[in-house]
Amino acid sequence: MTLELEYIGDTTIPVELQGVTPCRLRDLSLSEIEGMEIYHGKEIVSLADFFKISGDLSDEQMRLSGDLSGVHWIGSKMESGSIAIRGNCGRHLGSEMTSGTITVQGSASDWVGAEMRGGLIYIKGDAGHQVGAGYRGSSTGMNRGTILVHGDVGNELGLTMRRGLIAVGGKAGDLIGFNMRAGTIMLFGASGIRHGAAMRRGSIVFMGADHPPLLPSFKYSCRYQPEFMQLLLRNLQNLGFPVPTSVVDSTYDLHHGDMIDGGRGEVLLRVS
Repeated sequence: MTLELEYIGDTTIPVELQGVTPCRLRDLSLSEIEGMEIYHGKEIVSLADFFKISGDLSDEQMRLSGDLSGVHWIGSKMESGSIAIRGNCGRHLGSEMTSGTITVQGSASDWVGAEMRGGLIYIKGDAGHQVGAGYRGSSTGMNRGTILVHGDVGNELGLTMRRGLIAVGGKAGDLIGFNMRAGTIMLFGASGIRHGAAMRRGSIVFMGADHPPLLPSFKYSCRYQPEFMQLLLRNLQNLGFPVPTSVVDSTYDLHHGDMIDGGRGEVLLRVS
């Protein structure tokens, strides 16, 4: 069976679900789950004060429904199982998760997959700023795992990213891959400016027809057809991400940078 959590709260104060994950709740009874302590602002309350709870976690599957836009830290530090969200949700979705799957049939706010270490986050709508990023003052952001966003995202996508894959089907803001250490970021829509600033390794791939301006510290290398891109795009198709078949065998212009930080990173611009 699946554990069902239907949001019944009526508040403008943030509700935080840190610790409410399939692995943490798996061996608890329904009454113990209902009594779990969560935060409503600075106040400690019970999970049942804001959610109608039914089912069980014998298969480590959770499903959340209702207006969850003010509910934050869903799936934070998740280690196994799956969480399905019907509708929109708040900040820090899947932050620091190490395994498992989170799917959102809606949009999410800022810090999706912040400092995640594994697993899959699949958002069918939009996401906010700092997707897959490191928290302020941290030297490492996302460090394994996959984040897929069908819609648009905000600024600082993949900030200080170390490993993993982020694919965005819509638009993005400024500073994609800022201070990036490794990993792959793919964008299918338009974007802002200053991408790849201070990146040391990794790949940023712009799949759309609207290429962003590159920083002067990036150097053109060649035009080619990388085999790894074909494999990557087919893998995204297998995951259900909307990749047009016509782009699988595309050609790219390769630019190396940021030359200020060694020039071992790469930006690929799809040309055909």
